[in-house]
Amino acid sequence: MRNLLHAVTVQSKIADRVTVLFSGGKDSVVTLDLCRRYFSTVNMAFMYYVPGLSFQQKIIRHYERVLGTECVCVPHFELSLMLRYGLYRLHDITVPALRCADIYNYIRELTDTYWLAGGERINDSIVRRAMIKRSGSVDAKRGRFYPLAEWAKSDVLEYIRKNKLKVSEESEILGHSFRSLDGETLLNVKTHYPDDYRLIENWFPLCRAGMVKVGAKE
Repeated sequence: MRNLLHAVTVQSKIADRVTVLFSGGKDSVVTLDLCRRYFSTVNMAFMYYVPGLSFQQKIIRHYERVLGTECVCVPHFELSLMLRYGLYRLHDITVPALRCADIYNYIRELTDTYWLAGGERINDSIVRRAMIKRSGSVDAKRGRFYPLAEWAKSDVLEYIRKNKLKVSEESEILGHSFRSLDGETLLNVKTHYPDDYRLIENWFPLCRAGMVKVGAKE
């Protein structure tokens, strides 16, 4: 029988502090809940594409109350590329092209915590399978923990049900937490969160072009 808690148990013996890379989606809320049970100090870090979206703020505020700590919110490293090379907006080559490691190190600086835990699972994709197979659930080289490395999606959903965990509300609408500016995602945000769509449009004024590709009317 698989011991789903083996990874986080081992990780908690390596360090007593961890920062959870939080998105509000199902994998990240389970990772956060596991870490708060196994580590003495748990921080949250949220990487945004557009700051201040209401549906993201709701889930962040909820888990800030659960943890009794403030979530660190930082730009997603992909945002620098969107701005630099002009995704749905004019390009700005003065924006530095950041790497994932740059943002991780910034989070470490803000939280004074080296180890970062995320909700990556080996069954997510071929890329993640290769990544986790190579490092195991403890990636010492990158300073990363993967508490859900060996979990199946059904394990995650069952844990959420048993522990009555709250998942970001847009996950029900999008099928996942907000993570891109593809046309279908934008259309769903505009339909269900018009104020947030206007905020996205302020940052990416040409984003309606993406919705036209999926048949949205002007």
